[in-house]
Amino acid sequence: MKILLATPQVPASEKPTRVRWNMVALLTLITALTYLDRLNLSIAGKYIQDEFQFTNQTMGWILSAFVFGYALFQIPAGWAGDRYGPRRMMTLAILWWSLFTALTALTPRLPLARWLGLVPAFFLIRFLVGVGEASAFPNSNKIVAHWMAFRKRGIGSSLQLMGIGLGGTVTPVLIAAVMKRWGWPMSFYFCAALGIALASVWLFYATNRPEEHRGVNAAELALIREKLHGQNAAALTAHAPAPINSGPTRNPPWKKFFASRSAWGLMLSYFCEGYPNYVYYTWFFLYLVRARGLTVTQGSFWLILSPAGGAFSDLAVRRWGLGWGRRVAASTGMTVSAVLLATGAHTANNPLAILLLAGAMGFNLFATSTWWATCIDLTPRYSGSLSGLMNMWGNAGGAASPILTAFIATQFGWTRALDFAALITFAGALLWGLVNAEECLEPTA
Repeated sequence: MKILLATPQVPASEKPTRVRWNMVALLTLITALTYLDRLNLSIAGKYIQDEFQFTNQTMGWILSAFVFGYALFQIPAGWAGDRYGPRRMMTLAILWWSLFTALTALTPRLPLARWLGLVPAFFLIRFLVGVGEASAFPNSNKIVAHWMAFRKRGIGSSLQLMGIGLGGTVTPVLIAAVMKRWGWPMSFYFCAALGIALASVWLFYATNRPEEHRGVNAAELALIREKLHGQNAAALTAHAPAPINSGPTRNPPWKKFFASRSAWGLMLSYFCEGYPNYVYYTWFFLYLVRARGLTVTQGSFWLILSPAGGAFSDLAVRRWGLGWGRRVAASTGMTVSAVLLATGAHTANNPLAILLLAGAMGFNLFATSTWWATCIDLTPRYSGSLSGLMNMWGNAGGAASPILTAFIATQFGWTRALDFAALITFAGALLWGLVNAEECLEPTA
């Protein structure tokens, strides 16, 4: 299916401003911050585990606490972004999770630790960090839906998700340096300070839609609000960004979401994406220390392959159309990720094993942007709500991951734990057969 694109006429001398890319850059930094704040505990985990004599199972529960809060509040966070706007919700969310990130360092000295015990106190504080971060991805996707043209959704989502790679690259080096110099509590204070600074920048610069931003000129707005022509243009127009005056906000079409095979395909496959993700986010650094006897920074692959995946997703859509294009992009990334993960788990040579495992995470991110772009394809107006619903399922897989990984590693060894994660990853590739991004889940009049 060939897609031809045209934009409204603007003066020939007027060059488009680039505010949309500044917005995406801010989303990338926010995403990096979310991973800085969730990965810091996995890196500090060795010191916390040694200081308080926590078992692997106890540490697994503490690491999972974030994911429980994160998963449970995805739908409310997505709905709130649709209802009140992503600018406001993102500001409040960053300040919220930054506060509880700082309190993570204070947990052993809080009255809460005396009342509940140290482990439940750690669990509750990290749960509340997750509650705050639940707003990040649904509201980021809402911004992408409003600010990126139809043909740029994949690359817009992937550049935002490149923050995962940036966070994965920077966090080990930065957090390790701070902990070495000032101790593990200071790393949490440092992350909280970064969050407050970034929330201030976001509040000052961001707007919900490009029409509201004083820096956006007519030429840039024409690029964002491009019109579709050619074969199947009428059907594809339903997936284009809604203009600012397109009608009042209504309740999301939840019944339509739950009746859709495509929506269920997104949710179930994202569960399978979330499980291996949280193997990396929670246990990977401890795995390198405990099982391999070393530490490394594996984030370079994450940084490179996320935008590559988004560009490939957009290219596949232009080549094969929305339906097959999104399927090919996501299933390719997940299949390659599964193969690299299983191979790395069985590789004895440490440098090669780490290269393969880092590549597995990179190809997971290669696929990830396609999920978020597809949420916008299915329902531009309610992309925040659908993104939250999908991400809740992804983080249900993430919540199970630290606990189940600790159990399998203790009972059967780390190789079997990674084998199981590879199997789940491949299942996620297969489930993309249920998804058709050409389906329209917008409510009918």
